[in-house]
Amino acid sequence: MPKLRFPEFKNAEGWKNHFGDSLFDQISDRNPGPGLPVLAITQEHGAIPRHMINYHVSVTEKSIESYKIVQVGDFIISLRSFQGGIEYSQYHGICSPAYVVLRRRVDGHDAYFKHYLKTDKFIQILIRNLEGLRDGKMISYKQFSELLLSVPVPAEQQKIADCLSSLDELIAAQASKVDALKTYKKGLMQQLFPREGETQPRLRFPEFQSSDEWTSASLGTIFKTSSGGTPDRSTVEYWNGDIPWITTSLVGFNIVTEVDQFITEAGLNSSSAKVFPEMTILIAMYGQGKTRGQVAMLGIKAATNQACAAILPTEEIDSRFVFLNLCSRYDELRGLSNSGGQENLSQGLIQGLPFSYPKDRSEQQRIADCLTSLDDQIDAQAQALEALKTHKKGLMQQLFPSAEDIAP
Repeated sequence: MPKLRFPEFKNAEGWKNHFGDSLFDQISDRNPGPGLPVLAITQEHGAIPRHMINYHVSVTEKSIESYKIVQVGDFIISLRSFQGGIEYSQYHGICSPAYVVLRRRVDGHDAYFKHYLKTDKFIQILIRNLEGLRDGKMISYKQFSELLLSVPVPAEQQKIADCLSSLDELIAAQASKVDALKTYKKGLMQQLFPREGETQPRLRFPEFQSSDEWTSASLGTIFKTSSGGTPDRSTVEYWNGDIPWITTSLVGFNIVTEVDQFITEAGLNSSSAKVFPEMTILIAMYGQGKTRGQVAMLGIKAATNQACAAILPTEEIDSRFVFLNLCSRYDELRGLSNSGGQENLSQGLIQGLPFSYPKDRSEQQRIADCLTSLDDQIDAQAQALEALKTHKKGLMQQLFPSAEDIAP
């Protein structure tokens, strides 16, 4: 029994355990008709047409003949089911023959199983019963058939499904709100800062529309720039001191106020590391993934490694303006990278980056205040989104029996 039941079911019959094959049939329908989309089987979106998530894998017409047909309401066992549960399909399409397609064979509601087969408790059942299963190994229908699944009567299934689906709709709406604010901010930054190759913004606040044009120069002529260093890792005396030390892993369009590594004064003096003041802007110079070109601002005094370029604060320009300006130029920064070998940024490339700004510091602050206020709204809405997700997770833990309660 779950810890929480809706009032109308408190005195209803108990939940029953069923083996997987008594609830689901394995489906292997093939020879699909023309026009059916190829489905990607994902933990985040379930079974979804590949084109909807920019999942591009070429498939030949010959290979499609062996693909399995998936109906709306089917479930798919994927390679990563032991990590993220079994995926649900809201689409009629086809999937790779490597997947196991399941279809409910008893009275009940697909939406209930859509939630149940993705719960942490169901994944615990998978792990408990399928010891030694590793990434890259598929759960077979025979293995699934031997699992005990806990199921209430159809009416209670419907109630649980309606509750969780309603919460999913709230979460989706909140996520859309966060995305809309981020999109709005991105568009606003493109208006408030000059675009690549331009020296003047396309939008200025009313009180500054008659002010002088913005000044342009290279970053290296406006600011002092530097980089850090790494003390010898093998020398114990250089580490675990009281000087915060930052790597590019902490640089991600954020204000750095906490670090996970510290060096000693001896470590600082033995290397090219330097302690930079608060409001220093950091740019990640290395990294083939998303890291290269990302920007951060120091909210504390800290040293960095050599992969971080540091732009030191100046009284002439508000550091928040510099930070936000460079955040808006991520693609441009990445485009500066050296070609050949590893595509990294360098001090020289960063120093040569054109930078435009209004001489009037109050206009800089007005832009920074506007975008910072928008960031605060985004953070608040993102926190609300996480609160909804946490609430749903906690509710699911109450609405479904624990793995330990499902006796063999």
